[in-house]
Amino acid sequence: MSEPSPEQFLADLRVEIDQIDSSMHALLMERGKIIDRLIAVKGKQGGGSAFRPGREASMMRSLLSRHRGLLPLDTVEGIWRIIISTFTYVQSHFSVHADDSTGDAVMRDSVRFHFGFTVPFVTHAGTAAVIGAVASSGGDLGLVRLDGGTATGAWWAQLTPPAAPKIIARLPLVARTNHPAGLPVFVLSKPLAEAASREVVIRAARIDRWSAGIDGAIAGVGGMLLGTAAEGVGLSLLISAPGNVTEIALRAAFDTAGVRDIRLAEIGSHAAICDISSSNTEPLKVP
Repeated sequence: MSEPSPEQFLADLRVEIDQIDSSMHALLMERGKIIDRLIAVKGKQGGGSAFRPGREASMMRSLLSRHRGLLPLDTVEGIWRIIISTFTYVQSHFSVHADDSTGDAVMRDSVRFHFGFTVPFVTHAGTAAVIGAVASSGGDLGLVRLDGGTATGAWWAQLTPPAAPKIIARLPLVARTNHPAGLPVFVLSKPLAEAASREVVIRAARIDRWSAGIDGAIAGVGGMLLGTAAEGVGLSLLISAPGNVTEIALRAAFDTAGVRDIRLAEIGSHAAICDISSSNTEPLKVP
């Protein structure tokens, strides 16, 4: 029996590709049917938030651990992000709010990479406006740069009231060199009653004065000082720490730095990022 010609061999490969594409589409539609059933079950239980940041982080880590072959991780992560966000949107419509006052293309890239084009993207002039939009919405998300973007002062202080929006995620979850949407951002939502990941807890701290030992004290419990800003006659700090670090332990750390008058407020939490810049896929204890 003669060998197939190169043309026939290529034709057979294209048939296989078409079959795979058809199967992928069928599986996506099947996923949609499951989501439809999920919506019905949640309706009987009285609803609830469609956001599951802890489960989403677990899914992305599983994807990372099993990925092999020529297809770039950027593409795979982007596809799965769109699938997750779109099906979440199908469950309960929401918009993503972000500060685009400087015409910041990297913020737009972050929104579209992580949430796709089906989810509406609403721009605002400043971080305060983003927080306000989330607070007044029925269940929208907000994206805030870790450095606050165009915000002035302690933007995180707006998250301290119990009913105020809270941090539920940090993106990108899978950090790497030349990430197509590598801008570090916090994701805000109204407080979640469940499903929040607490691998990293974010707190706002109010102190009367700065001490040179604060950075080291926070690092001593595995945490990080993310931001400082003047607030009245004192200072407001933005702090991250591993979820197992209690408020008592954090206060004790500040005490070693000579800071005894401190007011702490938890303003959210998120999954620890995975940094694969050096082929390291272990979760990091950083924001």
